[in-house]
Amino acid sequence: MSGFDSHLQQAASLAGEAQLRFAGLGKTYPNGVQALRDIELDIQRGEVFGIIGRSGAGKSSLLRTINRLEQPSSGRVLIDGIDIALYDEDRLVELRRRIGMIFQHFNLMSAKTVRQNVELPLRVAGVPREARRRKVDELLQLVGLRAKHDVYPAQLSGGQKQRVGIARALVHDPEILLCDEATSALDPETTQSILALLREINQRLGLTIVLITHEMAVIREICDRVVVLEHGEVVEQGPVWQVFGAPRHAVTRTLLAPLQHGLPDDLQARLRPHRSQPDDALVLRLRFAGTGRQPDLLALGTALGGRVTLIDGGIERIQGHALGNLLLEIGGSPLDAERLLENARQLADDAEVLGYVAAV
Repeated sequence: MSGFDSHLQQAASLAGEAQLRFAGLGKTYPNGVQALRDIELDIQRGEVFGIIGRSGAGKSSLLRTINRLEQPSSGRVLIDGIDIALYDEDRLVELRRRIGMIFQHFNLMSAKTVRQNVELPLRVAGVPREARRRKVDELLQLVGLRAKHDVYPAQLSGGQKQRVGIARALVHDPEILLCDEATSALDPETTQSILALLREINQRLGLTIVLITHEMAVIREICDRVVVLEHGEVVEQGPVWQVFGAPRHAVTRTLLAPLQHGLPDDLQARLRPHRSQPDDALVLRLRFAGTGRQPDLLALGTALGGRVTLIDGGIERIQGHALGNLLLEIGGSPLDAERLLENARQLADDAEVLGYVAAV
């Protein structure tokens, strides 16, 4: 059985357990800055877990406590139920081999080839040459860079450099992979390919992946659950579909704002707060928050009456849940605004009247 296969078998037997636990975790730096405050958080084995927040919220500090690059000032970090603060130097070295890490700016050695960059941690660990060769070949095949083994970093694209970084992070068959803004230096197309690779690694190897990012689209694309930090505190957490579909905290709503559809400029220019002509059409916004309601256009047309036109909006599916907004123009309906709202709320998670536009 290969290292990958045994790793997968072990991960499958333990899936669903809390692998990481932060208990009352706090971090205060010598300059008095309190980066983390009483963090209570569990991360399940085998999940992809996202950490988001504004600049200075404590994301990097929290991530770096997992491999003890940051020492907590209070509280505990437990991995598989063991407080890692109790580890001596030898056990700390073992811990860091169980935890891979990939970085925003790749951290490759420019004077070494792709093979040598990936091989370096194994050389430091004293792994024999033939075992190193087999492991590096296996990893370069996994990340799609087998043909680039003798190339230097300067000859690689940004996405290829990150693939080298991912291969290097996997050399010790880690159980946990930490991603520190791993896609923020990449263009959108390359970001998608790296996210697909990370998801493949997660599913194939059963790795727990913990990532921090300022890109909400990354969280939407790959994460199972997400936590929102503000001033070092947890302000919201839950499954991605739930947090994105119905954000409760103002910070979460601010972070997600770039993903939201605003009113189109032409509609904004036409929209009036009150009906000025008897045949003016009413504009409704319907929100779907992933609770099980589906955007059934036929049912909406029947419930709202008159002429129903879809003028803007969009629905996406996150973890099998329908999320998004629809803007509807309703003209010639026999129902008043209050009744239209009542009927719309039977078919969507929420609805609001935005105003009126002149009938075309």
